[in-house]
Amino acid sequence: MLKKDPIFWWATGIFVLALALFAITQNQFWLALMIGSYLLRPTLASLGVAKHYVDERQLSIQYRSGNIGFAVTIIVCVICAVKLGAENNHDFELFAMAIIVGLAAKALFNVILVTNFREAATKILIGVGLLIALFMSFSSFDNWSLTKFLMNILPGLAIAGVGLLSKRYPRPIGIVVLVLTALLMIVILRKITWGQIATAVIIGVPLIVAGVSLIIRDRADAASEARKTCVT
Repeated sequence: MLKKDPIFWWATGIFVLALALFAITQNQFWLALMIGSYLLRPTLASLGVAKHYVDERQLSIQYRSGNIGFAVTIIVCVICAVKLGAENNHDFELFAMAIIVGLAAKALFNVILVTNFREAATKILIGVGLLIALFMSFSSFDNWSLTKFLMNILPGLAIAGVGLLSKRYPRPIGIVVLVLTALLMIVILRKITWGQIATAVIIGVPLIVAGVSLIIRDRADAASEARKTCVT
């Protein structure tokens, strides 16, 4: 049975707007609005914004159905990417980008939703650094040389090292990460292609999240300061 609460009416309004947009303009943006109306309740519940409108049973069902739906979407994207790649159609890169962004977003939110921001930032930096080192090492397999291999993986290992240092110096490292991310985005986006955009999203968004998370105080810091205040 449908729950006619504020989320229901917001979702209904977005759905009607999507239909009106398609009827008037034939613009494919209506699909985004329609999907938004369908995912509004589970997304808000997952982010903890509207938990009082969702009971535990609904949360459990939405968690399981969301994981199944995500897995099916990834499988379909893989099939489409393989088919287009076999036809030598470079549009397969769009599906590959969707796969990578989807997996990266899921992994990122698995860390962020713990709400221990500085610990999450450390894990993000180490993970991104090791991922960059892994992918950069692939380019060393042609005309193999140890020097080339080390030079390729060095940037990624440096980011992972910064992640380890962030445990001791969170705020200074956070500022450094944000500045370096801005410079990195300028370098990556000198030439705008789908591949460059995907790279900027996959690398830039986690680094920005990590930098901001290192600067702000998290729940653990606030609790620690509160205990010190009580003791004194």
